Amino acid sequence: MADILGITMGCPVGIGPEIILRFLAEYDGEGDFQPVVLGDPGVLARCRDELGLAGEIVSWQPGEALARGAVNVLPLSDLGRELTWGRPNALTGRAMGGYITTGVRLIQQGILVGMVTCPITKAALNLGGFPYPGHTEMLAELCGGGEFAMMLAGERLRVTLVTIHVGLAQVPGLLTIEKVARLIEITGLALRRDFGIAQPRLAVAGLNPHAGEAGMFGDEEERLIVPGLALAAARGWTAVGPFPPDTIFHKAAAGQFDAVVCMYHDQGLIPFKLLHFADGVNVTLGLPIVRTSVDHGTAYDIAGRGLASPTSLAAAYRMAGMIVANRQRVISKGTEE
Repeated sequence: MADILGITMGCPVGIGPEIILRFLAEYDGEGDFQPVVLGDPGVLARCRDELGLAGEIVSWQPGEALARGAVNVLPLSDLGRELTWGRPNALTGRAMGGYITTGVRLIQQGILVGMVTCPITKAALNLGGFPYPGHTEMLAELCGGGEFAMMLAGERLRVTLVTIHVGLAQVPGLLTIEKVARLIEITGLALRRDFGIAQPRLAVAGLNPHAGEAGMFGDEEERLIVPGLALAAARGWTAVGPFPPDTIFHKAAAGQFDAVVCMYHDQGLIPFKLLHFADGVNVTLGLPIVRTSVDHGTAYDIAGRGLASPTSLAAAYRMAGMIVANRQRVISKGTEE
């Protein structure tokens, strides 16, 4: 029996249901991993019927055989047909949070090998009783805390973030030598273990214009980032920088580096989404579980209109399968040794 990858439905009134149906309609059903949706069969059926999409929707429970050629769904909510596309509320927030918590639990129980998440809205998640600033922080707590990082990955560019969902004014005060060094380590380890890159080439972006220009535009580079690079090197991880942020992403996209360690959210995501707006993947590093996600939001403005693309979901599903397979090879190799 093939290993099972869970796909959380995300916000029930966003584009999650549509991109799932479109992706699974194109999925050939072959390979080492099989998909199961963690969500709401009624919402998926409504989306299918209103948009004229294909797919037989079958309820599934752990331990049961998967229905070939169907959309297998673990029923976790029953929100009915009264919801309005693009209008989240506390009920949809509670449901989307439940899909995530169930996914983590099933991975921990060995029923799923990993999870792919569709987009949520943080405000509704909080209304539903889950007080997290986003998926990444919620998953980290569900997995027992510890260190974690967000990577955005595509064919041409990968970026990781020292700070994630915080206001821009807070970023300089949150940077530390240890945080820079640890993100270099986490990124390097993930590239080796999850992406199969034996000798990762890491670049580190500066915080300020021109990477501070020798202190003229800020001292964070000399005070925090350069010592962070040295600390990572002392621990066995090679990275170069800090580079001016306006040039390093061009170098990485041209193939000179395998990933760029960035200081804050938009520093990394703006160039990344310029290159990978349709096919980018969000990967949570540092967790004991495999989790990838689409790299876009709930798109409430087009929800229920038949305009959503499954491209990022397909890329996230493929990447989750790759990471699971790479981790299994590492475990197998370690066992053999």
